[in-house]
Amino acid sequence: MENTQDMARSGARRVRRLIGGKTLGDWLADLIIVLILLLIVASILYPIWFIIIASVSDQTLVNTGQVTWIPKGISAYGFQQILGDDRIWNGYRNTLIYTVAGTVLNLVVTMPAAFALSRPEFKWRRLIMLFFTITMFVNGGLIPTYLLYKQLGLLDSWAVFVIPQALNVYNLIIARSFFESSIPEDLHDAAQIDGVGYFRYFTRIVIPLSSAIIAVIGLYYLVQHWNDFFTGLVYIRTYDKQPLQIVLRDILLSNQAFQGGSGSTAGAGYGQEFADQIKYGVIIVSTLPLLVIYPFIQKYFNKGVMIGAIKG
Repeated sequence: MENTQDMARSGARRVRRLIGGKTLGDWLADLIIVLILLLIVASILYPIWFIIIASVSDQTLVNTGQVTWIPKGISAYGFQQILGDDRIWNGYRNTLIYTVAGTVLNLVVTMPAAFALSRPEFKWRRLIMLFFTITMFVNGGLIPTYLLYKQLGLLDSWAVFVIPQALNVYNLIIARSFFESSIPEDLHDAAQIDGVGYFRYFTRIVIPLSSAIIAVIGLYYLVQHWNDFFTGLVYIRTYDKQPLQIVLRDILLSNQAFQGGSGSTAGAGYGQEFADQIKYGVIIVSTLPLLVIYPFIQKYFNKGVMIGAIKG
């Protein structure tokens, strides 16, 4: 009897012990976790996929719910109207200039400022940081800002996209926290012994060790400049200087006007179909560059954010 019980227990243990020493309970838990993660990924990716297939599908089928996984009634009219418009390429050029110039200036300003505010021997750093922080909660308002830009000669100029946004206080705090928590003070002591000043220490030692936080902050600034809609709307009057976001809005509005101006019910439906197709195409055109860039710096993104968030 005892032998039978021992054999039964031994068999049960063998059943519980699967590959890698995991029990059935472990495998069940892993399966549940995987299913949850797959649902989360699907909930994120499916809206993007739907926009892609909707932009090349018959909008009547899209609006009636017949387009779910694959495109139907394929038509490239929306992209033909968007990419065939010269304003698109002018807007792309302007936005690329504003984004690249603005991001470079942001990093040139933010990184040295964060480094200076992270040095414990800089006795005024807490007071200066307080002044920076106040600007996150208090500003002059739209009209005073407009008048200030007018006096500085920034209105209707490419510089209005770059200079006023040279520093973001939130990114400054992240970079300062990174320097305080991730750059060993022993490196500075060793540099001082070798006669290295602050500038050489920052450029030769600190910056090479800060690739993760530079990638993160650079991505923040890049997205901020790329999506900047309000600056062009308020401060730019020359259409040739408008960024891509304003151009896309105008294309969308012009097609909605075409839809509303159709004389017959059939014509209105025809205009609505093309307006919807252009709407989905506009979303893809405006977000595609960011979707292409992000995978190349994603490996730095999580690391940089977590390191920079250790201290406030």
